Amino acid sequence: MKVKVQTLDGKGKGSDLELNDAVFGIEPRADILHRVVTWQLEKRRAPAAATRERADVARTGKKFGRQKGGGTARHGDRRAPIFIGGGKAHGQRAREFNPSLNKKVRALGLKMALSAKAKGGSLIVVDNLDLGEAKTAALKAQLAGLGLGKSALVIDGEALNVGFAKASANLREINLLPAIGANVYDILKHDTLVLTRAAVEKLEARFNG
Repeated sequence: MKVKVQTLDGKGKGSDLELNDAVFGIEPRADILHRVVTWQLEKRRAPAAATRERADVARTGKKFGRQKGGGTARHGDRRAPIFIGGGKAHGQRAREFNPSLNKKVRALGLKMALSAKAKGGSLIVVDNLDLGEAKTAALKAQLAGLGLGKSALVIDGEALNVGFAKASANLREINLLPAIGANVYDILKHDTLVLTRAAVEKLEARFNG
């Protein structure tokens, strides 16, 4: 698959870039993408801590007061939830969220996400992210020519372009990642995917290495 390499302002188009069909040209499958996105979101969840219930509280089990004649309610031990220091009734149970997903399925999901953007016409390849000046207003004016839509994920090479990162920090519609951080959820979440030449090389090397 060939794409035109554009400049950051969208005004100039350079040479064609041949994308690896094994990475950008496979047919996306909704079930694979769903599995990978679900796995990603579940991995983000923090473990739920357990609360101490009646059996976990260290208090006496001796019967509290007389059964009859005290003029108060009948109680068993001091571990009851109605007492201060008693166990929690129907407390939260400990839960660990650490799902597993085969590495090949995860890799296939990322290839399918990249291919979905390429097939849908939502993939833009730019030469680099160099800016004349690292100013938010100047960057916003430049990006207007690319037609990014409501949101765009920009993926750079091994390291992020410092000037672009600084200028795009206040743009809500722009998110920036290094190539190593490319993931299915973020790619599918944004309307447009912008890759630099360095990002394309890194992504292809990631799967072919």
